[in-house]
Amino acid sequence: MIAVVVVLTAGLLLAVSPSVRQFVGLQPGPEDSQPIATADLSGTGPGTLVSAVTMPAFNRRLTGAPIHAARVVYRSTEGDTGAPTVVSGSVFTPSGPPPPGGWPVIAYGHGTLGIDEPCGPSLSPTLLGAVNWVTNLVAAGYAVAVADYQGLGNPGVHPYLDARTAGLNVIDSVRALRRTFDGVSERWAALGGSQGGGAVWAAGEQAATYAPEMLPVGVVALAPAADVAGLVDLAVQQKLTREQMPTLAVIVESLARLHPDINRDDYRSGIAAEKWDVLVACSGDKVHERESVINRLQPADIAPHSPEAADRLRGYLKAWALPQRRLSAPMSVVYGGKDEYIAPAWTEDAMRRACDLGGVVTADFQADKGHGDLDFASQVDWLGERFAGAPVTDGCVAQP
Repeated sequence: MIAVVVVLTAGLLLAVSPSVRQFVGLQPGPEDSQPIATADLSGTGPGTLVSAVTMPAFNRRLTGAPIHAARVVYRSTEGDTGAPTVVSGSVFTPSGPPPPGGWPVIAYGHGTLGIDEPCGPSLSPTLLGAVNWVTNLVAAGYAVAVADYQGLGNPGVHPYLDARTAGLNVIDSVRALRRTFDGVSERWAALGGSQGGGAVWAAGEQAATYAPEMLPVGVVALAPAADVAGLVDLAVQQKLTREQMPTLAVIVESLARLHPDINRDDYRSGIAAEKWDVLVACSGDKVHERESVINRLQPADIAPHSPEAADRLRGYLKAWALPQRRLSAPMSVVYGGKDEYIAPAWTEDAMRRACDLGGVVTADFQADKGHGDLDFASQVDWLGERFAGAPVTDGCVAQP
């Protein structure tokens, strides 16, 4: 089981944007980007580059020290099938000479932004809210990799909350970073929230076998979407929170795109059926209607219509649930007692199972916090300690 330590951290270091409601309209980036001269485009395996180009709109927004920035398209792997994929992301390094051994890397896992191709952070000059993460981490001396995730930013179907696929995309974003800029270390850590919390957790599980040429030192998962199969039972009981209802709609839409035999009408009624395109949009004019539609949702509007429909949805989510294997590096999990999206008990159960698999896990339970207001300033310091080789406290307690 997990020994949970209640810690009050020193306030927000950076903002988390986990809400499925916070979709924004996007336009592709400017066309004045140029190829990155240092990029190695050789090879065909996971993490190899298809392209690497400058990000002029991102750089124009910077007011501090210059940052080397590139939008990358790189090869990765689909988690369910092992099929090769091509995904996108963005990578960054400080501008000065690297330290001995190269810049240590932090892979950032973004929260829910949508499930359509335009929803990739690399298409936005603000990285869809991740710009502060990147600039602060780079200023602290880290190279940073931000995976868009499969189907976001590049053609393909986005398997929403399939942490295994997103985790492989995260690992390969680090490989892509190291092929784009010189002076980048093989030592890396991962940090992410909500959907990204699940992504970095999965990356921590798969790193040792999937990318043995690199050395993961630690993972920080904030309010991670590790196992959300419980959403199905809540939907059947018509007990979904206001925040969970649109989340489940996006899950159903993503699964229906992956599995065309899924009938969306098995899971929607009322205003959800009428305004489904609005609920699942992440770009264009429909985004501006989402809040109004969400406010009109009733508990029965997004729910399985039969036990068979519930079982099928539950089965897919259980197949994606974490943990799936032993962690490759220590992990710190931060979660709130008032999380409106992910029940604390779901997170605690996932951590307990990660301990049972032999992982090293610490937990920071913040009883009065929700999903997007966690205090996590200490977590970047925790990652710094992992890079420094400091001993880590294992919160896993041996089972009797």
